[in-house]
Amino acid sequence: MVIPVVLDCDPGHDDAMALLLAVADPAVDLLGVTTVAGNQTVEKCTVNARRVLSLAGARDVPVARGADRPLVRPLRIADDVHGETGLDGPLFEGDPTVPEATITAHELLVDVLTTHDAPVTIVATGALTNVARLLADRPDLTDRIDEVVWMGGSTERGNVTPYAEANCFVDPEAADQVLRSGVRFTMCGLNVTHQALVTDDVLAAFTRIGTPLAEICIEWMTFFASTYKRLWGFTAPPLHDPVAVARVIDPTIVHCVEANVVIETKGDWTAGATAVDLHHYTGRPPNAQVAVELDRAAFWTKLIDAIALLGDQPG
Repeated sequence: MVIPVVLDCDPGHDDAMALLLAVADPAVDLLGVTTVAGNQTVEKCTVNARRVLSLAGARDVPVARGADRPLVRPLRIADDVHGETGLDGPLFEGDPTVPEATITAHELLVDVLTTHDAPVTIVATGALTNVARLLADRPDLTDRIDEVVWMGGSTERGNVTPYAEANCFVDPEAADQVLRSGVRFTMCGLNVTHQALVTDDVLAAFTRIGTPLAEICIEWMTFFASTYKRLWGFTAPPLHDPVAVARVIDPTIVHCVEANVVIETKGDWTAGATAVDLHHYTGRPPNAQVAVELDRAAFWTKLIDAIALLGDQPG
């Protein structure tokens, strides 16, 4: 069964790989891409999304620009991780061939949800600002969303502050609003994405693909590895965002449990933390599927097969 998907993202090296997986895997019907400020400004993230789709030959997928800042907070970008362009590493010449849509991300989401013949899955790999604005403005469309699958949060520690993961830290109010909306929600946090490490055997598998696109992927992951080693001492970086896409493609790859999740928005030291009640301490009913375990071999097989399937696109 093919799953209709809109990918809401802030590319970002790991977002770029998530985009390629969504384009290539036959289980996904990628209806559109929306962008949000996060890893870089929304202007740069939109160019990056267009560039990735151009590399993949996905010229019929619309790319629409979304929120340029969080709901209430100042924007904090991750240029220390993703570089000046948000997608540093390989050097690109010229503009991407995939154009930017003439409508906004909000308009694209409304259009897709109202016209598609089945409920649509929103895969969000950045801050949830666009999704929160959609649900606030058009609560009547909640039933048209099959599920929101988010790469964000953590059942453990953070990566921006001791307790806050980056996508939640950027806009915790948005994450809180989406969780309170009642939409079906899956959280793929750091605790599971840190199992998707780009080790030497992974890079070797990409090298064996032998295409220009695979080489670009290696350059992206190598740049990402350098920043992760400098900032956090990782010997191999985690490739966060494709985990959320893999969960949609094949739920057996990303094992989830039901739990109650609350977003901390007011703590002086914990704003952006995801309080995940894995052991039912609070008695609050579950409101999310929470990822806890990754089938690493199956995950990398999916991603490597996707890049191989896309072939020689950048040539």
